[in-house]
Amino acid sequence: MIPYLHLGPLSLPTFGLMVALALISAAYILQADFDRRGMKADAFFMITVAGLAGILGAKLYHLLEPENRGLFFDQPWDLLFSRYGFAWFGGFLGGFGAMLLLGWRAKLPLLQFLDACSPAAAFGYGIGRIGCFLSGDGDYGKPTLLPWGMSFPNGTVPTTESCVLWGAPADCRVHPAPLYEFILWCAIGTLLWHLGKKVLQSPKANGLIFCAYLILTGTARFLVEIIRINPPWIFGMSNAQVASLASIFAGAVLLLYVKREKRLKTESSK
Repeated sequence: MIPYLHLGPLSLPTFGLMVALALISAAYILQADFDRRGMKADAFFMITVAGLAGILGAKLYHLLEPENRGLFFDQPWDLLFSRYGFAWFGGFLGGFGAMLLLGWRAKLPLLQFLDACSPAAAFGYGIGRIGCFLSGDGDYGKPTLLPWGMSFPNGTVPTTESCVLWGAPADCRVHPAPLYEFILWCAIGTLLWHLGKKVLQSPKANGLIFCAYLILTGTARFLVEIIRINPPWIFGMSNAQVASLASIFAGAVLLLYVKREKRLKTESSK
C-alpha cells in the first residue's frame, strides 16, 4: 500500500487523491450522460457540491455510529477534521441528498436525472475505493488463504490487528475488499451506461437505470460485507448490509412503480 506520495517536502495522501480522481471521473461521465439525453446542467458543479456533501456525510455518519459516538463527543473537533474514518452509507446519504437538491434547482425531470446520475455514481464509488486500498484504511476483509490475499502491516489500520483478532498469525493475508468493490462497481457502471443507451434508443420508462443501480449496488455491497471485518449491528448483519437490503428493497419497489406507470400511460394512449 502507498498511504502517501512524497514529492519533496510535500506528503500527499493517496486516499484524497483518489477521491478527487473519482469526483472528476464521475463529473465527466455525468456530463456525457446529460449531453446524450439533451439535459442542460453543469455536471462539474453538481459533482463538486455533492462530493463535499458526501464527504461530510460519510464523516458524520462514522463519528455518530454507536462505537464511535462517545469518543466523538469527547474530542469533536479533532475527530471531525481527521483524515480517517468515513462511512459509505453516510457518504451516500450526503451526496444523494445534495444531488436531489441540485437536480430540483436545475428543474430536471427527477427520474431522468437519477438515471443519468447512476453510471457516474457507480464509477465514482469504484475509483474512490482504490484510495481505501492504497491507504490501507481498514476496509479490507477477513483473513484468507486465497492466492490474491494481501497484507497491510503498515497501513493506516494495520492488518496485524485483524489477523490476531481472528486467531490468525499476525502476518496473515486478508481479502483485498476494496479491489473487489472497484471491479464490481466499474462493471455495474459499464452495464448501466449501456442500459441507458438502450433506453434512449427505444421508448422505455424513465427510472429503470436508477432502479438497476439501487438493486445491483445493494447486492454487491451486501455480498462484499460477508468477507469484511465490520461488526454486526442487527440480526447478525453489519449496518452496511442493512443499508444494502434497504437499497435493494427501494429499487424493487420503485421498479414496480415505474413499470406500472409506464403500463398505465401506454393503455391510456390507446
